[in-house]
Amino acid sequence: MAESDFLILPERAEDHQTIEQLLDAAFGLGRRTKTAYRLREGSAPIADLCFTARLDARLVGSIQFWPLIVGGETEALLLGPLAVAPELHGQGCGLALMKHSLARARELGHRLVILVGDAPYYARVGFERIPDGRMLMPGPVDPDRFLALELQPGALAEAHGLILGDRERRRAATPSRVTRGRGPL
Repeated sequence: MAESDFLILPERAEDHQTIEQLLDAAFGLGRRTKTAYRLREGSAPIADLCFTARLDARLVGSIQFWPLIVGGETEALLLGPLAVAPELHGQGCGLALMKHSLARARELGHRLVILVGDAPYYARVGFERIPDGRMLMPGPVDPDRFLALELQPGALAEAHGLILGDRERRRAATPSRVTRGRGPL
């Protein structure tokens, strides 16, 4: 089977349940406890970058991207989850989804993509290990699985510091209304 055998289409609302089942089959029910999932909490994926792969009209793959901010300044994307029906592993579905969605991200002007995943697999589309100390995830991550891809040259050099998901970024940007003493005047 070749990458071109898969029909790549934008994700639709009616795909949600099938995608959740696919994610459970690919990653197990414990997937939501991982650090990358913390970055997704309270935010929505970027609709223009969420795609499905179909084979004979059956949904067999899914890829999503989420907004991130690195060090309070640098916008980035979180790739994931990327899931493929277990019986199609090694058939090019995941690569087809990545190539299509990363090309679209580049077209839309995104500069940097981050993920936690299998380095040899993601290296096929250009992901590399993030240098130690450059970025910090909000939870434990194996440094050998902490990867980035520059969609525009120099984007990784601009990214330093703590990685926040969209919800945490919004929270950090909202002034707190802490009052001291007896309360508001």
